[in-house]
Amino acid sequence: KLNHKKTHIGITFTAWCNSHLRKAGTQIENIEEDFRDGLKLMLLLEVISGERLEKPERGKMRVHKISNVNKALNFITRKGVKLVSIGAEEIVDGNAKMTLGMIWTIILRFAIQDISVEETSAKEGLLLWCQRKTAPYKNVNIQNFHISWKDGLGFCALIHRHRPELIDYGKLRKDDPMTNLNTAFDVAERYLDIPRMLDAEDIVGTARPDEKAIMTYVSSFYHAFSGAQKAETAANRICKVLAVNQDNERLMEDYEKLASDLLEWIRRTIPWLENRVPENTMAAMQQKLEDFRDYRRLHKPPKVQEKCQLEINFNTLQTKLRLSNRPAFMPSEGKMVSDISNAWSGLEGAEKGYEEWLLNEIRRLERLDHLAEKFRQKATIHEGWTAGKEDMLQQKDFETASLSEIKALLKKHEAFESDLAAHQDRVEQIAAIAQELNELDYYDSPSVNARCQRICDLWDSLGALTQKRSEALQRTEKLLETIDQLYLEFAKRAAPFNNWMEGAMEDLQDTFIVHTIEEIQGLTAAHEQFKATLPEADKERQAILGIHNEITKIVQTYHVNMAGTNPYTTITPQTINAKWEKVRQLVPQRDQALVEEHARQQNNERLRRQFASQANVIGPWIQTKMEEIGRISIEMHGTLETQLTQLRQYEKNIVNYKPKIDQLEGDHQLIQEALIFDNRHTNYTMEHIRVGWEQLLTTIARTINEIENQILTRDAKGISQDQMNEFRASFNHFDRDHSGTLGAEEFKACLISLGFDMANDTQSEAEFSRIMSVVDPNRLGLVTFQAFIDFMSRETADTDTADQVMASFKVLAGDKNYILPEELRRELPPDQAEYCIARMAPYSGRDGVPGALDYMSFSTALYGESDL
Repeated sequence: KLNHKKTHIGITFTAWCNSHLRKAGTQIENIEEDFRDGLKLMLLLEVISGERLEKPERGKMRVHKISNVNKALNFITRKGVKLVSIGAEEIVDGNAKMTLGMIWTIILRFAIQDISVEETSAKEGLLLWCQRKTAPYKNVNIQNFHISWKDGLGFCALIHRHRPELIDYGKLRKDDPMTNLNTAFDVAERYLDIPRMLDAEDIVGTARPDEKAIMTYVSSFYHAFSGAQKAETAANRICKVLAVNQDNERLMEDYEKLASDLLEWIRRTIPWLENRVPENTMAAMQQKLEDFRDYRRLHKPPKVQEKCQLEINFNTLQTKLRLSNRPAFMPSEGKMVSDISNAWSGLEGAEKGYEEWLLNEIRRLERLDHLAEKFRQKATIHEGWTAGKEDMLQQKDFETASLSEIKALLKKHEAFESDLAAHQDRVEQIAAIAQELNELDYYDSPSVNARCQRICDLWDSLGALTQKRSEALQRTEKLLETIDQLYLEFAKRAAPFNNWMEGAMEDLQDTFIVHTIEEIQGLTAAHEQFKATLPEADKERQAILGIHNEITKIVQTYHVNMAGTNPYTTITPQTINAKWEKVRQLVPQRDQALVEEHARQQNNERLRRQFASQANVIGPWIQTKMEEIGRISIEMHGTLETQLTQLRQYEKNIVNYKPKIDQLEGDHQLIQEALIFDNRHTNYTMEHIRVGWEQLLTTIARTINEIENQILTRDAKGISQDQMNEFRASFNHFDRDHSGTLGAEEFKACLISLGFDMANDTQSEAEFSRIMSVVDPNRLGLVTFQAFIDFMSRETADTDTADQVMASFKVLAGDKNYILPEELRRELPPDQAEYCIARMAPYSGRDGVPGALDYMSFSTALYGESDL
């Protein structure tokens, strides 16, 4: 009976050894004889452990065999196995009992010891695994490794549980153990690559089958089926990791495209805003202003939304990368959120500069038009006065004149000199206006300069001619004595009065430009003062006409041959009366112009007040909403979903407020069309309202995104609402200035309040410095709430790692250091298998084969530990 038992165990152990030695291309026939030289024993240990042993001795001498067996026994001992009473000499001598005991020790260490099911291991773990797998099958009750297996149903149940297509379990009978056992042994050998280690007749014919043999055979089933389960688990893990990576890559591509499009639009728009080539006419500049308004109303708002969406996408992507334990996303050079913000700031700076330039240009053109018209009026009046003056001064009439005529010519010339001096101021005004037009870059400056030059040249010529004629008359003055004093007095009084009337006509016809009611009231007051002087002027006119009437009376009385003309002046009573009548006609016209301008300024004041009444409401409303949103983001009222719902309701209310902004834009357009440049009734400009509105939209969108990311972090990391509330309460407690950030000392106090050990020793300070480098990578000394939540979620949750993914690939590769494309296609879905094949580098190890791929570098690249 003892010999039969040994033979049964020997057959089982031989079959088990051959199942592994077959991988090395060899087998054994007699377990006692074939292990005596130690060579196949060392080879068996290398195959089942995957490690290299010391180099064996190839000699035939007994000492060489003992050396090889000792190397094998030493290797077993290093694996933590105690060999009791088993020596190399017994194995070399072919001691069957010692040899079988050694093989059983090897089986226990390398086939059974590593089995673990629900914290049980080795024999207990293997038995529990068998019980779990066969529990659903009738007539199967596994309680041990001997009599529970005699009917063969236990073996058939294990096979059917994992490979139901190999055995029709419903046709098996408990009373036919031989058929059941042979069926299980044949199927295992043919389809599962498990050699026939047991004999059905021995099991059926033995009251209590050998426990070691049964355990050895059953462990082969465990390893065969657990490998498939590990492969499935590994494939699922890889699929999950690759799906996350593919989704992140899509988000990165979307960000890059949106950022490129926005930067390209900014790049195209800024040169247009920086084009400051002025136009020559007011209409052309008004068209430029209208084009700028279209840009503000139609082209910019969609880009503001794109910029906001870009920031939201970037924050969402970074949150997903942190949750999946991936490195932070670094956009291409020049496409960071900060780069886009800088480009946007440049755009807004260009906008502001362009608008200021447009308004300044319109003011300049308005001023230029006014000055040009004033220049033309004064030049026309002066040219009318100088017409014929050169010919008059060049006359030689004094050569043939009588004494009285000479006297008259001399007096006349003195009056002309007085008149000439009176016109000096007008010439200087004409030159000053021309100079100002040149300084303001008036487009028709050449013609203005030419006309001004002609006036100045003629003025110089008149001065020279006047001086020359005066000297001639003075030379002949001694010859002429008689002069009519009345004519002289008329001329002296008529000339300044005539100049006053010309000046009055010029002032009454002078154009004016004002921007406030106070300015037009000032002009009106000055005009009323002028009208108050008209009665005194009329008295002077009557007195001058009385002198002429007296001259006429004297001529008629004494029959003086004066030919009815005044030798001292060309001014006649008709001229004075005509100009006086012209002045009287211009006064009501001036009244009408002032009244119309006053009405226009009243309308402008109404527009100012209308705009201010709305701006003074909208501006504080925007500021209030900004403060309310800030309080929601830092205060803790209800769940994150409740805060998100409240914020979305705020967002809806804000969007519904847009018509009031549009109405204010309409009022602002009316103000600009009326050329109103200031408003004392409000401190808010349309630019302030626009910037505040855009900041409000961006702030509510960014705050909603932060709450959504907190929900995403909470759900992904399994953080409860109570934990999230605790984190928020602790953060808010130490955020004493309500800035939404914590300083280093505030953050340290917050961690202590949450149970972290932050003692004042070197080790704790080093740990705190490490934590700060995680939550404040930019070393700003500030910790945001999102960074705080990310840190706390990492402290309370677990995620996939590169080592875990690497271990999963190793399972799929059958413990090889490389993996083949066909293995990836067999274990993974098609799209993810091709994804891996396209990105894995070729394997460069010495044990590689053609087409081998390096899954280790690929796994580290997925988590940013190397380049993908």
